[in-house]
Amino acid sequence: MRVDLLSREYPPEVYGGAGVHVEYLARELRRLADVRVRCFGAPRAEEGVTAYRAPEGLARANAALQVLGADLEMAAGCAGADVVHSHTWYANFAGHVAKMLYGTPHVVTTHSLEPLRPWKAEQLGGGYTLSSWAERTALAAADAVVAVSEGMRKDVLTTYPEISPEKVTVIHNGIDTAEYAPDHGVEALRGHGIDPGRPYAVFVGRITRQKGLTHLLRAARDLDPGAQLVLCAGAPDTPEIEAEVRALVAGLDREGVVWISEMLPRPEVIQILSHATVFVCPSVYEPMGIVNLEAMACETAVVATATGGIPEVVADGSTGLLVPVDQAADGTPHDPELFAAGLATRINALLGDPGRAAAMGRAGRERAVAHFSWTRIAERTAELYRTLR
Repeated sequence: MRVDLLSREYPPEVYGGAGVHVEYLARELRRLADVRVRCFGAPRAEEGVTAYRAPEGLARANAALQVLGADLEMAAGCAGADVVHSHTWYANFAGHVAKMLYGTPHVVTTHSLEPLRPWKAEQLGGGYTLSSWAERTALAAADAVVAVSEGMRKDVLTTYPEISPEKVTVIHNGIDTAEYAPDHGVEALRGHGIDPGRPYAVFVGRITRQKGLTHLLRAARDLDPGAQLVLCAGAPDTPEIEAEVRALVAGLDREGVVWISEMLPRPEVIQILSHATVFVCPSVYEPMGIVNLEAMACETAVVATATGGIPEVVADGSTGLLVPVDQAADGTPHDPELFAAGLATRINALLGDPGRAAAMGRAGRERAVAHFSWTRIAERTAELYRTLR
């Protein structure tokens, strides 16, 4: 069985959870099928991986139109596949076109939904309408839709009521717990100005409305002044949100704020996660939140928003603490100050009780190992493919 995985992201150009998902899913599926990866960006040296760029004639076009241009070339390469499997709106259109051209079954994994991310209009302008159209068209016509959590499945069926519930299957994101494991070295910490002798809370993610970094920075005003705050935060969606984050960081009247804006090598991220007292995920929209699994696998307690699929990953009171939030339709907290206060209270609870935080970290790793194996996720995905042939 030949499976073509279609994705914007693939190593070394990985920016978010969807790219991580495709990387590990491809690795495990290769044990079960002939896997070809079709992605965006620079040419890849890896066998079976083909990268695509927007056609030259679209070089000055809206970013969303450039994506659809690359998708058409990607779809042309899918001739001969037994299944095409697309990830995110960036590649959904390619899968849809391949299905129409060749009659190939199309599987879509939903890592997020465009209508639930209205802040993307800041980044794409009128292209946001185009990206939303591409996603809806592909999902409605797909042979199967994979949701990465029960929360995501509910969102799919609510947002796109034309999709039959029988067509939507939950297969969670996973984690490689051999790679993501506690690292007791401190070279990366010292290299980035983090004091290994002081407790710290850490954020890892892109600078985007979805990840809620601005809410964490408002909460930081009330965090234990003896603790450090480490921000592994880069790749801003827009100059405006980057400026907002810079202003909030500059306005923090506290020592020990370490902002690392470049994309770090994975071993450095693992070491920084491993030494943190608490990992913070203040997202306002998170269908699954693979970064929470990464922290848990490194034996780090988690404080995270009780939204989307996060409660399926973080066991409240056992592997971390969840922060309740009353959200508007666009994900924005109705009371941002109350949400920030909830973050601060829970982060401080763990910073002030390192024994409890360590116990939650150990429980988190046990949960990650027991329930989120990539091997099993690949097996379930291959089983789904076989039902469509």
